[in-house]
Amino acid sequence: MAAGSSSMRILIKGGRVVNDDVTQEADVYIENGLIQQVGRDLMIPGGAKVIDASGKLVIPGGIDSSVHLQQTFMNANTQDDFYSGTKAALLGGSTMVIAHVLPERGASLLDEFEKMRAHADAEACCDYALHVGVTWWGPKVRREMEVLVGERGVNSFQMFLAYRDVLMLKDSELYQAMHSCKEIGAVARVHAENGELVHEGAKEALDLGISGPEGMEISRPEELEAEATHRAITIANRAHCPVYLVNVSSVSAADVIAAARMQGKVVHAETTLAHSALSGMHYYHQDWAHAAAHVIAPPLRLDPNTPDCLMGLLGNDIISVVASDHRAFSTKQKAMGKEDFTKIPHGAAGVEDRMSVIWERGVVAGKMDENRFVAVTSSNAAKIYNLYPRKGRIVPGADADVVVWDPDASRTISASSQVQGGDFNLYEGQRCHGVPLVTISRGRVVCENGVFTCAQGSGRFYPMRSFPDFLYKKMVQREKTQKLRAVDRAPYSGDVAAVTNSIRKESAAPEGDVPMRASTRHTGVRDLHESSFSLSGAQVDDHIPKRSSARILAPPGGRSSGIW
Repeated sequence: MAAGSSSMRILIKGGRVVNDDVTQEADVYIENGLIQQVGRDLMIPGGAKVIDASGKLVIPGGIDSSVHLQQTFMNANTQDDFYSGTKAALLGGSTMVIAHVLPERGASLLDEFEKMRAHADAEACCDYALHVGVTWWGPKVRREMEVLVGERGVNSFQMFLAYRDVLMLKDSELYQAMHSCKEIGAVARVHAENGELVHEGAKEALDLGISGPEGMEISRPEELEAEATHRAITIANRAHCPVYLVNVSSVSAADVIAAARMQGKVVHAETTLAHSALSGMHYYHQDWAHAAAHVIAPPLRLDPNTPDCLMGLLGNDIISVVASDHRAFSTKQKAMGKEDFTKIPHGAAGVEDRMSVIWERGVVAGKMDENRFVAVTSSNAAKIYNLYPRKGRIVPGADADVVVWDPDASRTISASSQVQGGDFNLYEGQRCHGVPLVTISRGRVVCENGVFTCAQGSGRFYPMRSFPDFLYKKMVQREKTQKLRAVDRAPYSGDVAAVTNSIRKESAAPEGDVPMRASTRHTGVRDLHESSFSLSGAQVDDHIPKRSSARILAPPGGRSSGIW
């Protein structure tokens, strides 16, 4: 960080300061990388840079809680490193990103974390933190999780119920990983899809000759997401661990989350920009490249009402956070799966467009107000990852991560003008209201009127503290009041049967066998229910004379005179 940037003085005048719970007319004074004063008629030293925010909103910088930078996934390298990815984030109004470290099975979590830190520290333009993936399980993983939380500033781990044989954990492993998260106070993030059935569905689709991007939607129906969501919540509840469901893509999964929250379970959820703005009909586009560009996991849903529903759930606090889940690939990289949809790399760009698209689809469309917009794009992520109120709020003492937001200005999204990686934009041609005019990161003006002025490597790693109150406060209190206790009773003092080592075979039925009912066969007469007689050839009762048929005139119970 440059020496001059930390002592820069900035006064933002005449704007409306928007936090997640209140909006007020106020000026904001920034010095030494922190917000020093918020109010009217402030007494400040001379020499400050004055930014006129009349008619504009002053909001906390966005926190994009899921981005994939400098990563190899499904045999393809992402198009963005930490420089281009964080630059795009700042231009879009996000002042902090949380990126992913996904070790291969058997690899050291600590080693992969250190490698990612080396890349990011040299390139990042804004504050960043790291999620670490738990992609396999063993005593070494447990120990390294403890070190990452205790010594490396990590407080979240990503687990998968999808990506069989690559990232997926078994239920027992997920339980143990969640139990470890609870012990060390970490956030347990879960990507919930039934990996086994996804695998089988993909094989069935390919066998039917479905090899295009539509196979992604066909093989991963929303019921598989809903089932895995319910399973993840159940496992977390048994482990007494808060759970954070990511990439929520369907109404079915959201219903499971809503029901769990109504039951008092500590469940939070995150959806993505794409899932809350687009439908799965893109998979059936005649242009293969267009369809493949939309391949993400879970897939976009065919129901055209799903995006509006997810946006409404963001507005009503069933879903807490919207992230970009930015993972940019080129059309050329997507084409690795031109003959097999299972080989199309999963991911799409979005870190640059997240704030504007959510403003257009959420606030302008009437799904949420400006305060809720701040909550789902910044404040809730800050609370969940224990960054609040240093991040996600405009208040004295907080980091000076501030955006001057013009709610009335508009821009047209296009891949030709984007800074983020990739040669395709899912929101191509969409006109969005809501534009960041000025972005301030830790007291530095890094973007102003579309001009980027931040140096590569000027960002910093931001350690995240364990045991965030937003997740663990309720869990700790619940354990106090609902602690399991043994029944206090006098010990049994009676006789105890001796254990016998031998059991008579004739008296014990084989395990799992159903006892046969007693035979009721009558001597000399065939019983059609009990016998194993043959319907052809000689029979055992052929020597008994056959009686000719007799007409019963008065059968027991009286004569039948009905329709029979």
